[in-house]
Amino acid sequence: MNRSLKFVTFSMFAWGLGEGMFLLFQPIYLQKLGAEPILIGMVLGSVGLMTTLVQIPSGYFSDRYGTRPIMLVSWVLGTLAAWGMALSPNLQLFIPAFLLYGLTGSIVAPMNSYITSVRGNWSAERSLTFTGAAYHLGTILGPTLGGFLGQKYELRILYVIAAIIFVISTILIFFIQNPDVEPHHTPGKVRGIFKNKLFMRMVILASLGMFFMVFTQSFTPIFLDEIRNIDLQKIGFLGTIGGLGNVVLALMLGHLPARIGYLVSFPFVLLFPILIVKGTGMPWYGMAYFLFGGYRLARSMILAFSRQFIHSRETGIAYGVIETANGAATILAPLLCGIIYNQNPEHIYWMAAIGLLVTFTLNLIWLPKNIYQKEGI
Repeated sequence: MNRSLKFVTFSMFAWGLGEGMFLLFQPIYLQKLGAEPILIGMVLGSVGLMTTLVQIPSGYFSDRYGTRPIMLVSWVLGTLAAWGMALSPNLQLFIPAFLLYGLTGSIVAPMNSYITSVRGNWSAERSLTFTGAAYHLGTILGPTLGGFLGQKYELRILYVIAAIIFVISTILIFFIQNPDVEPHHTPGKVRGIFKNKLFMRMVILASLGMFFMVFTQSFTPIFLDEIRNIDLQKIGFLGTIGGLGNVVLALMLGHLPARIGYLVSFPFVLLFPILIVKGTGMPWYGMAYFLFGGYRLARSMILAFSRQFIHSRETGIAYGVIETANGAATILAPLLCGIIYNQNPEHIYWMAAIGLLVTFTLNLIWLPKNIYQKEGI
């Protein structure tokens, strides 16, 4: 592992620690500020929209001007947004800061492009899953600490502490260096991402899967709080178990070929809604959160898999297209989930389970095979 990748890894760990402190409790905090379920879904969907809108532009600019400048801007922006959330006394000020935080999603495509370009002798799968595991290692500690402090004091203090940790993460990222030009994936004429049929088929199938994977996530903390009467400290502990699942599954399965690793993630995530709705206590909920680590594995694997169908010169914009499609799922899922939750909270879990079964079958049948395309791809 080279010097820059080490700084990215440590910075992502710090960011995961800070974000893990408040992200799980975000729907509950919005509710405490006065938001109803449908409004919560709209706010979370709007954050997804902000994240989605910047993916392709950030990927394009990272291919054109370099990944490092985009990363630095995103880290600084995220830190400022975190301070905005921490200092907001009401819903009217908190929501704009939260939406600004959504813009930090612009980092995903350039960062993953950067990681794969400085990975050295590591495979794309290993570099993406390892650095992702560092982030999720931070999320192992964050939720439990956040749940303890939120239960003892108030949820607002979580944002203050997270903002301080983000400052440290941002300082670390300023030490990374510009990557060398990546020598992989060379020959052939660049036809353009949107004319690449195999790549676009993969994006559509993956986005359908991601939609049902994240469908219940925004409202599960509220469900556990309101319906199952689980206190904040225990919900935080579940978040820690989820972070542990992210790390364990990434490190255990990160060596798999990307297509297989992506498909393997579905059965893990499918068990999440089933265990939450049918489980009768913390052991079942803990198992659900642990297995949800398959979602993060799926995201890393689909990025690694996409490299087989693109030029290295298009890595940034290709990752941007993938994250835009994933972002579309994070926009629509909370909105639809909020409407269904308002009618019957348990129905969101059965819808997610059925949707995952269907999309897994579609991916299994139509996802492109492990082949390297030639003649212009």
